[in-house]
Amino acid sequence: MAKEYYFTSESVGIGHPDKVCDRISDAILDACLSYDKDSRVAVETLVTTQKVVVSGEVTTKADVNYEAIVRETIKEIGYDKAVPGFDYVNADIEVLIHSQSPDISQGVSEGAGLYKEQGAGDQGIMFGYATNETASYMPLAISLSHKIVEKARELREQKVLSYLKPDCKSQVTVLYGENNKAKELDTIVFSTHHAENVSLEQVRKETLEKIIKPVCGNLLTERTKILINPTGRFVVGGPNGDTGLTGRKIIVDTYGGYGRHGGGAFSGKDSSKVDRSAAYAARWVAKNIVAAGLADKCEIQLSYAIGYPEPTSIHIETFNTNKVPEEKIEQAVKKVFNLTPKRINEALNLKNPIYKKTSFGGHFGQKPEGHFFTWERLNKIEELREVALT
Repeated sequence: MAKEYYFTSESVGIGHPDKVCDRISDAILDACLSYDKDSRVAVETLVTTQKVVVSGEVTTKADVNYEAIVRETIKEIGYDKAVPGFDYVNADIEVLIHSQSPDISQGVSEGAGLYKEQGAGDQGIMFGYATNETASYMPLAISLSHKIVEKARELREQKVLSYLKPDCKSQVTVLYGENNKAKELDTIVFSTHHAENVSLEQVRKETLEKIIKPVCGNLLTERTKILINPTGRFVVGGPNGDTGLTGRKIIVDTYGGYGRHGGGAFSGKDSSKVDRSAAYAARWVAKNIVAAGLADKCEIQLSYAIGYPEPTSIHIETFNTNKVPEEKIEQAVKKVFNLTPKRINEALNLKNPIYKKTSFGGHFGQKPEGHFFTWERLNKIEELREVALT
């Protein structure tokens, strides 16, 4: 029998300072793409007590009111005057935006660089991952962590738990046993910002009954350790309690530590940046491989060179769960998927303004507004089977 082991992943709420920044950056990207699908955007945001700094490179035909977008996004998250220290009305907003470097632009503009086809917006490595452990093809720990903070947001916005504030964090530790199957949940951590006039006892009791138990279900046992607001107090929160930056929650954004990560952040970047588009494509490839029954788990690495259209490498890892040789899976990937930046954009429709939705709940595995993101589609299963099994 395989040795038991533990694996832990975390997620953060929509009002976590870093996620506030991700959402602002992606809201600006969406505003640009709504008017000009060829916009080039690389926006970074910083937030702290009553201060927002937006900086970066934007080249677009859109007339963007940056301050209005920032204030509307903060309001949408839930930071109004009822949250001390950071709100959409009183925050001081500083905008430091300039156009994209022409040296970079010529490498990613079709026909402008050394190569006829659009090249990658930078060098780098990107990873995609999928597992059949859950219906969403995501690892269990990160899936549950996301669901906890999503449930907290839902109950706050519905005013079922009206004393909750937008900032929160979750963490789930799964105990695995024989055949790498989840046995039970070992530890649940949930920390939530709340109104000052609410007792710790009330926060713990109500969030356990209305958030933790409904989300985690029968994986909870009498042995599961549940830690809710373990410091004993979480009244000062959000950007008033902690400075936030765009792109600082890349493991929350991806697979919770399962599978590797290339290091590049997603939010605030248009799809000419392979940090984002190729990571989405890699997830698309890995998910279709697992759904096709070619492996129980799959990780794919892609690499690119700035200005050059073709991937410089493609590597498949199935962690000894493959049903056919990995070489055949890799050959099938190369035949079925065109992974140049231009073809990724076309296949996944990445020039549409859909990015703000990705800034909360992870970029993979979710169904915003009842439908998958394009990179979550299972539309290559039969082609992969046909090539890999012949």
